[in-house]
Amino acid sequence: MHVYVFLRLKSIPAVIPPKLNQWVKLAFVVLWACFPLGRVLDRKSDLLIAFPIEWVGAAWMGVLFLALAFFFMADVVTGFGFWLRQWVLKIRLAALGLTAVLSLAAFVQGGRLPKVVEYQAALSGLPAELKGKTLVHLSDLHLGAMVGIKRLKAILSQVEALQPDIVTLTGDIVDGSVVHSDEFASVLKELKAPLGVWAVTGNHEVYSGLEKNLAFLQACGFHVLRDRWALAAPGLVMAGVDDVEVHQKNYAAVVSGVLESVPLGAVIFLAHSPVQVRAIAAMNKANLMLSGHTHNGQIWPFNYIVKIFYPYIYGKYEVDGMTLIVSPGAGRWGPPMRLFGRSEIIRVVLRNYSGGHG
Repeated sequence: MHVYVFLRLKSIPAVIPPKLNQWVKLAFVVLWACFPLGRVLDRKSDLLIAFPIEWVGAAWMGVLFLALAFFFMADVVTGFGFWLRQWVLKIRLAALGLTAVLSLAAFVQGGRLPKVVEYQAALSGLPAELKGKTLVHLSDLHLGAMVGIKRLKAILSQVEALQPDIVTLTGDIVDGSVVHSDEFASVLKELKAPLGVWAVTGNHEVYSGLEKNLAFLQACGFHVLRDRWALAAPGLVMAGVDDVEVHQKNYAAVVSGVLESVPLGAVIFLAHSPVQVRAIAAMNKANLMLSGHTHNGQIWPFNYIVKIFYPYIYGKYEVDGMTLIVSPGAGRWGPPMRLFGRSEIIRVVLRNYSGGHG
């Protein structure tokens, strides 16, 4: 990515005069190193040191991706410089201009607090006394150097204002180091709901140390569903599994084992990644599946690439009688940017459904 973008910038003398090539190369190397260096420092030292380095590297990652996307579009239009030769430089300048404008827009969008999106979900077997209860779904907070205490408090204030009966967190709650987890844990302990706060792990809990992150989630007072089910209320079953990164090739068998064992009632199934969705629906056990992981691409046009791997990328789907809701995340990963899609807090109103299992 760096080489490609550098070569395109180098081809525009008005942007990089030849005498500055070596300095721009050096800047690219430094910017390339910032993000991995920041991640290492985040795990081994104080956030005050890690944050500025990681922020610069992460921000550059987003700008670099947009530059690559628009320069590539320009190359497609001009046949990589072989067509419309008299327009090549102007088209590449336009690509650079779009990168600058949309990068700024993405930083603004990424800095905004999540918007609240509401869905209705009909669950067969839901007891009459639970009809109309509300669930707030959070996913992909990515708490750490890039999403800190101040933003977390603001998000939890939004959740509290919704007065949910139940709260679910579908993984990637933490990101990187949990050296400073006591402060995060003390804030997350304030997240409460009458029918409980339920959580499952995501891939980032695995990457940064599964056992210590599980201890962190439990210290927050969450009901962590590790390949098991539990009753939130009579007739309302909460089921959840560790992320696919934990189970690898055994993931399908683990999911099947958990869902086959659930008792009669309405079943809400938590899984970080929206994978094997049709197979899960075909089991005729889960009424509502809640997931995250995809971020809906986070920065357009990356969502088109993500959708290749995750067809159920964002929003509400009805899949063979089961409702699936995929969150774009209440936080963000990497670049402090979002483009053409904000972070979200999802509010689900539970309804009773009598025709089929979901």
